[in-house]
Amino acid sequence: MKPTGEFIHVPDPENPGWHTWRVNDDARFNTHALGRMIIRPEGESGARLRLLDVETRHSNLHSNVHGGVTLALIDVAMFAAIYTVLGADAAGSVTLDLHNQFVGSGKIGEPLDVVSEVVKETRRLVFLRGTVEQGDHLVANFIGTLRKPSVR
Repeated sequence: MKPTGEFIHVPDPENPGWHTWRVNDDARFNTHALGRMIIRPEGESGARLRLLDVETRHSNLHSNVHGGVTLALIDVAMFAAIYTVLGADAAGSVTLDLHNQFVGSGKIGEPLDVVSEVVKETRRLVFLRGTVEQGDHLVANFIGTLRKPSVR
């Protein structure tokens, strides 16, 4: 794999039409806590980030996907959407807010997708919205704002 800045974003040979989405350092949160992720564009202003291996380590005591995992995946997906849609390196950006609404539960053993849409970009901010899906099942919806890195 060839690193692209802080991320490894290359075509995924196991999933045609998708690219890998990994932080260049496997000891970081994204890879360590979540696992293997892939991404593809979704329409003109969106991206679909998929957590491939949803495992028991991602579960709560009800054997569903833990809400914290879902929120972490949404946060990662917003940064990945900036990279995919805007062509901007999201490293150095920060999450200003994330409003989430759980509407269902995710299942262990099935890939979990976050579909993010860039709603608006300003000089310093990016506004996004999206859904968390598992097949045809809606798990959550969200809106969030990211601040772009400061120019130094």
